Amino acid sequence: VVLRAKTIVWNGPAGVFEFEKFEGGTKSIMDAVVDATAAGTLTIIGGGDTATAAKKYNTESKVSHVSTGGGASLELLEGKELPGVSTLSEK
Repeated sequence: VVLRAKTIVWNGPAGVFEFEKFEGGTKSIMDAVVDATAAGTLTIIGGGDTATAAKKYNTESKVSHVSTGGGASLELLEGKELPGVSTLSEK
């Protein structure tokens, strides 16, 4: 499924990736997102934990964009007004 996507927005790891015993889901998704990026898919990783996973697996430079702003990133994509962005945009 991941490899067929044209755009991927990933917010939140799949399990407790900090522990080797439980990292399989997050690592598998990360590998698929990296492969999709290499195939031309736009990939956005959002959220502190997901960004930390990208750092752990040394994949930060292998995806299109990594942001620590998970919830805020999703709200921006939804078209909601973010006060900080609005203020900067007005200046």
